[in-house]
Amino acid sequence: MDAPGSSGEAHEGMRRRNGVAVGPGGRYQLGRNLNEGHFGKVMLAYDNEKNQYVAIKFIPRGPQVTQYVEREILNHRTLCQTHIIAFKEVFVTDLHLCIVMEYAAGGDMHQYILRHKCLPEQCARWFFQQLMIAIEYCHLRHVVNRDIKLENILLDREERLLKVCDFGFSKGSNDSEPNTCVGTPSYLAPEVLRNPLNQKCYNGKRVDIWTCGVCLFVMLYGYYPFDDPYDNSPNKTKKMLARIARGVVAIPEQQYRPMGDHRQPVPISEDCRDLLAGILESNPSRRMTMDQIMRHPWFQRDLPEGALKYNEGVEQIDEDLIARIRGLQSVEEVKAIVNYARAGGEAR
Repeated sequence: MDAPGSSGEAHEGMRRRNGVAVGPGGRYQLGRNLNEGHFGKVMLAYDNEKNQYVAIKFIPRGPQVTQYVEREILNHRTLCQTHIIAFKEVFVTDLHLCIVMEYAAGGDMHQYILRHKCLPEQCARWFFQQLMIAIEYCHLRHVVNRDIKLENILLDREERLLKVCDFGFSKGSNDSEPNTCVGTPSYLAPEVLRNPLNQKCYNGKRVDIWTCGVCLFVMLYGYYPFDDPYDNSPNKTKKMLARIARGVVAIPEQQYRPMGDHRQPVPISEDCRDLLAGILESNPSRRMTMDQIMRHPWFQRDLPEGALKYNEGVEQIDEDLIARIRGLQSVEEVKAIVNYARAGGEAR
């Protein structure tokens, strides 16, 4: 089971620490905090019914249960793939709307890169291949993420399998065309920044591809493509956003890999730099497409057999049928719970 230590020991440890149970019939035993942000917090929990660990996102009830929250749940519910954190259910407590998800025990990719400083090209390719297969799946299911970043890419216990989480800014086929400036500053695509008054729609799939390119750049070099790591001025972010809007990025010919107490320059292959330049193209109409990325020589190197066909046929999948097979709440049930949490009332 994906959890620290043996399942029995860890579960007993949870129970001794606080003994707090939430969910229908007290199904989930709460453990430690995993993450905290403007949305609320995410906690580790033990599912007493399924005998497995889960992550639960707690969102304060009332006005913080926005249209983005409802969209996040409904879009996440439609996704079922190895490289996507699985949605399980949603329920309400006296104070919170709770979203139950699969737990990934290896932490996030941002933490992983902080530990390693930068990744060898082969390692970065392995993770990038998984990331693109995950995002291709989302796009085939007509979901654009709009906030792909290293903090939203989780790893399994062995730190080999990658899983995308957090669909808080996502849009699905039933939503309007994206036109708002949402996302994380270091990852924003130029076309999003160039639309300050939200007057123009942009292609969400091409924005997702841009943010995946930013992730790959950071994996390889250990810093963001438009960031100045030596700039500590108060307007650092403003200057970075101006560089993104101009859309000119330099792809270094080498990375500096930690070797003891110093950093050793290691060349980055021409194929890799060619791919990065194609993804981090400021003009979205000239930016590499998903198909072009997956057929690029650098991407195809060491690609597991059958990987390019991993998402074959997913467009034809009946999401309601899959949801019933997985035992998920219906769209109507989810909407009713979200509306109830937004309005207030007793736990249910």
